[in-house]
Amino acid sequence: MYKHILVAVAFHEDQDYGKALKAAARLADADGRVTFLHVREAVPSSALAYIPSDYASEVRQEILDRLDRLAAQMENGSGVLVEGHSGRTILEWATKHDVDCIVIASHRPGLQDYFLGSTAGRVVRHATCSVHVTR
Repeated sequence: MYKHILVAVAFHEDQDYGKALKAAARLADADGRVTFLHVREAVPSSALAYIPSDYASEVRQEILDRLDRLAAQMENGSGVLVEGHSGRTILEWATKHDVDCIVIASHRPGLQDYFLGSTAGRVVRHATCSVHVTR
């Protein structure tokens, strides 16, 4: 059905990626690619002085390892780590890499989401491709 699926991964403690994996597997063509994308927010420069120098590289490697474990569950899976604002970066990456479907998890909206908007909401509203939302 889709040639290139992007699965947005946030690594929240309560997040189960089983639904996203199943959705991607069902939506992908037989030879379709599945990219697991994690967007890491930039650490403010004022906070960098208080973080041990090796901590950032350890966290980066842990995220890459987790992405690799997810990607290994799909035949044509790969993991990508980028830095930026989550909603905007997901949309830009999808456009730049010719993604034709985004799979993203959503939580039950809270009051803050009505004022600021959730990442999933932003992606659904502004994506130029299909979006599959899991709960």
